Amino acid sequence: MTRTVNIIGAGPGGLASAMLLARAGLRVRILERLDVPGGRTSTITTPEGFRFDLGPTFFLYPRVLDDIFTDIGYDLRREVEMVRLDPQYRLVFGAGGELLATPDTDRMEAEVSRLSPADRGAFTRFMVANREKFARFAPFLEQPFESWIDLVTPDLLKLMPILKPWKSLDAELGSFFSDERIRLAFTFQSKYLGMSPFRCPSLFSILSFLEYEHGVFHPIGGCGAVSATMARIATEMGVEIHYGEPVESLEFNGRRVTAVRTSRATYGADATVVNADFARTMTRLVPDRLRRRWSDRKIASKRFSCSTFMLYLGIEGRYDEIPHHTIYLSDNYRENLADIETRHRLGTDPSMYVQNAGITDSTLAPAGMSTLYLLIPVTQRHPNVDWRREAAGYREVALDQLERLGIHGIRERIRYEKMLTPDDWQDGYEIYRGATFNLSHDLKQMLHLRPHNRFEDLDGVYLVGGGTHPGSGLPVIYSSARIASDLLLKDLGIDGRHWGRRPATGTTILGTEPVQAV
Repeated sequence: MTRTVNIIGAGPGGLASAMLLARAGLRVRILERLDVPGGRTSTITTPEGFRFDLGPTFFLYPRVLDDIFTDIGYDLRREVEMVRLDPQYRLVFGAGGELLATPDTDRMEAEVSRLSPADRGAFTRFMVANREKFARFAPFLEQPFESWIDLVTPDLLKLMPILKPWKSLDAELGSFFSDERIRLAFTFQSKYLGMSPFRCPSLFSILSFLEYEHGVFHPIGGCGAVSATMARIATEMGVEIHYGEPVESLEFNGRRVTAVRTSRATYGADATVVNADFARTMTRLVPDRLRRRWSDRKIASKRFSCSTFMLYLGIEGRYDEIPHHTIYLSDNYRENLADIETRHRLGTDPSMYVQNAGITDSTLAPAGMSTLYLLIPVTQRHPNVDWRREAAGYREVALDQLERLGIHGIRERIRYEKMLTPDDWQDGYEIYRGATFNLSHDLKQMLHLRPHNRFEDLDGVYLVGGGTHPGSGLPVIYSSARIASDLLLKDLGIDGRHWGRRPATGTTILGTEPVQAV
């Protein structure tokens, strides 16, 4: 008899799980609330012909997804056209100066030296140190952590002097770079986790390393195009995807989930994979009495990431002199972070990320037009900020910040506009507190201290996505799908070894192979 799996959510983790489980011979059904695949990694399409990524715009470390495609009999690079960016992004410092981040070692050393002569040679030292750190730690991001016992393995204990869990990311970068602006250039990536570099564990220096070592990619059509491709392949493999059909409740037999209910039907299954936002799903769909470890009270006590204020702008004309990715780092970065994380208020000089993807990808806008994607990290949903009153004024702050980046005269050129606030992330996209990067990644919320991929509070339930191990970011979300799928198949007594899986080493490089560069 064919076993059946329900997957709640067609985000990147849910789609990757569906592909892997279908390849293993299971009947797979995805219930997706939205009308398109991808969740936060989906595409906004407008009648005017503009296309935007809803969420992630950087595609990093494709090796994980490449392995998944290989295991199901597909070739990622044949299915998805990707451009490796050079420069990767432009950094503009409110404190003065700019830096064009490039994966070319000699050019990057020159960029660092130009901004801070005292840091000459530091980039190479940083890369050498983090190359070893990543190679040795990457395998642990591809296996489950279900108790503290999983931490006390000889191999992991030997890594402690390299991982330095007692140090912050900023402190770790201080051992390489003396100039605070250069340190920011290699620590702002902690924002991918929704964290401050002054709290983020030093382990995550591997994030900036990955960008330089393995590349920052733009998939043609945006990151949402990757999700659409995965959904197409899953459908080709026999996966049922029910769009516009949110799960309204779950059926239980004791602590085991036996079925999911929507407004259209009740779907029984042998196992359930939850790809929807962990905290929001648990507090809405699972009775508090059934969750011993992750009760409503426990979830509320956890640290959650920041949120984001978003503007998606369809523009008349082009800004060809502006790089694909630009990041503005506030003049007083520490104060900006304090406003977000502890004061829960809106500052007047916020850091901001801008994507001008039209210089790389002509598919995103009509001829002679372009798209701009603006993201400002802000506090998660909090009583201090009433977005019904603040949103319009903060839009003006965001547009004013564009002047600092050389993007002038924007207001009269806007032909399409969409805004998202933390309220919208929570109420429109079902994200707990609007915390777009899920649970924070401090030491008390990593590895076995995150919700487990084989969910510990319910039977037959498996978690994928940013709210579980290994954490946020597309590469590790795909890795969560691999981990959860392995556990699910093992529990159902299905041998998944015929997948032809390549061993996880952390040293395989995709990005030095034939990929278009820009």
